[in-house]
Amino acid sequence: MFWMYILYSLTYHQTYVGHTNDLQHRLYRHNRGEVQSTKRYRQWEMVHTEEFTTRSEAMKRERYFKSGIGRMEVKQFIKRYLLQNGLLHPPKADALTGL
Repeated sequence: MFWMYILYSLTYHQTYVGHTNDLQHRLYRHNRGEVQSTKRYRQWEMVHTEEFTTRSEAMKRERYFKSGIGRMEVKQFIKRYLLQNGLLHPPKADALTGL
């Protein structure tokens, strides 16, 4: 099995999209600074994963999330993660309605 994953750095507000066949080990490597492109933005949280039967499917989904439309979805995954974990507070109802 292969996974496409989305990481988020709470400290630096950075995102990373990748794929792997071992989620736990990959997150471990990102947080140990063993991945050149992510080491300066540690600590990483895994905010979203999707499972695939082939590497090519996972890579295709990864490419989508790195595209313009896909990046908007990444932002939604991060927002949902932050809200669910109490790291972002929803706006008050009156702020939305202007009351």
